[in-house]
Amino acid sequence: MSKPKKESKTNLYSEIIGAIFRKAYVPGVTRVPFERGDLDKAAEERSVRLPKNLGDTIYSFKYRNSLPASIQDTAAEGFEWAIYGIGRSKYEFRLERPLSIVPRANQLVVKIPDATPEIIQAHALGDEQALLAKVRYNRLVDVFLGITASSLQNHLRTTVKDIGQIEIDELYVGLDRHGCQYVVPVQAKGGKDKHGRQQTEQDIACCREKFSDLICRPVSAQFISANKIAMFELALQDGEIRVVSEEHYELVSSASITPADLALYAGRRRD
Repeated sequence: MSKPKKESKTNLYSEIIGAIFRKAYVPGVTRVPFERGDLDKAAEERSVRLPKNLGDTIYSFKYRNSLPASIQDTAAEGFEWAIYGIGRSKYEFRLERPLSIVPRANQLVVKIPDATPEIIQAHALGDEQALLAKVRYNRLVDVFLGITASSLQNHLRTTVKDIGQIEIDELYVGLDRHGCQYVVPVQAKGGKDKHGRQQTEQDIACCREKFSDLICRPVSAQFISANKIAMFELALQDGEIRVVSEEHYELVSSASITPADLALYAGRRRD
């Protein structure tokens, strides 16, 4: 006799988060608050085995997986539900317009001499850490934003007023030729992870709170392929996250960059 299949994490998380939403949702509302303790209650009421890492339940739906259909089906046309932090151990389901930050298929690709150390190349995986390493070693933040930038901290976990705990994949500080100083929060997306609106919103809030004298320039970095990276500068305008600029970089050997490539790039600079 075969053993019953072990319930997947995604299904387990979906059942718990769906129960929390259904208990508090009222048709027509755009925000549904809940607290971390509600995860325990929902699991206990439904006799569901509680995940060891409660935080991963919320994190998975904030950044990695879509909320279950039982929740999204209640959203008005053109909107979707997302989970936001609103304080320490406090959250809310929030109805918002979808945000899609996806590399454009017809974007010109700029070839960059690959400065990634060979040992990193040999062991890098197609995930967030590999992406952050390639961005750092090839100084793509400098190239993209036109400033001199240095990594201040990797995977910064901190708390922000009225939001709670957040995590920034990598935080850079930099300056330009005029002496203006910048803080650059970078969100890296590899594998199945997707860039959400709230990540940039909370990065901006963090920079305003902790680096109020610096100019905040949020960046999203995404793998297109193993050596091709899309970079986006983002900004908050009229309550919406907008793409300020987008560039695609391909990390190649110096010999792969032809005179024709260089002439093309020179033409762009004159424009």
